[in-house]
Amino acid sequence: MNTFKPQLNVHSSSAKMALIAACGAGVMWGTGALVVNILVAQYGFTPENVSFWRFSIGAVVLVGVFGRGIVWSRLRPLLPTVILSGTAMAGYVLLWFLGIEQMGAAVPTLIALCLPPVVVTIIGVARGQERADLQLLLVLSGAITGTVLIITQHGATSADVDSHSTLLGVVFSIGSALLYANFSMINGRISIALGAGQATACLTVVAAVVMGLTALFRPLNWPTEFPQQAWFLYLGLVTAALALLAFSWGAARLKPTALTVATLLEPLTAVVLSALLLGQHFDSLQWIGSSLLLISIWGLGRRASEKGKN
Repeated sequence: MNTFKPQLNVHSSSAKMALIAACGAGVMWGTGALVVNILVAQYGFTPENVSFWRFSIGAVVLVGVFGRGIVWSRLRPLLPTVILSGTAMAGYVLLWFLGIEQMGAAVPTLIALCLPPVVVTIIGVARGQERADLQLLLVLSGAITGTVLIITQHGATSADVDSHSTLLGVVFSIGSALLYANFSMINGRISIALGAGQATACLTVVAAVVMGLTALFRPLNWPTEFPQQAWFLYLGLVTAALALLAFSWGAARLKPTALTVATLLEPLTAVVLSALLLGQHFDSLQWIGSSLLLISIWGLGRRASEKGKN
């Protein structure tokens, strides 16, 4: 009996650390959302331009650090999966931004972030990877409700959006959500096979190449002034290289439901920073939503600990 206890404790501890890593990725992405807004709204950069340089800088850093550790014999059979997953990573960002461009920030963000946990949970239950119980239902519903309260009180759909733009925005946002769900489910397998650092490096290279194709439609310009260059470097180093590394490390140790729920800290971080740095109001419903989201993530940690003891 005693010989198994250390292994169970290691499993439980690893799951908690993976959840912390996924939460960290969400927080870093939340800081990036504020930076992207500054670059687009104040400096006029297109979302495609920002995303391309974000992935490109991240790819250079990750390949520089982990490139030598990539084993071709392991990568070769996974190459189609890596290309698919890296394309999904670039695609969900691009479609989310296109949805925002069509109908404002609130609705596309709700769809792009709240739909993936539902999708991956349904698939996980259907495959027998998740146990459909009251605890899972409470965690999922609490996290999504909290996120809805946070986002809808913070952003708004443009008042002059016509039905055509609304339809396009919803389609783009659903596409973004499905690609993110796909990326979350595949990423863990790649990270286990290659290692989190090597997997993240490969995926980011693919994402940078895919985003580079947008140059066929809109020019991709590197900023010429220092403040913008600093923001671009921050996005590449922190929200691409470091955040994606944390996400991949967590994906190798968490089920997709826990992974996607943990990263819902992204909109909470963006809203909190907007309140602190930009003087935007943080109202009572957002406080309630934040509490629901944090309690749900705490519930995920308890759930992971309980599974480690079984």
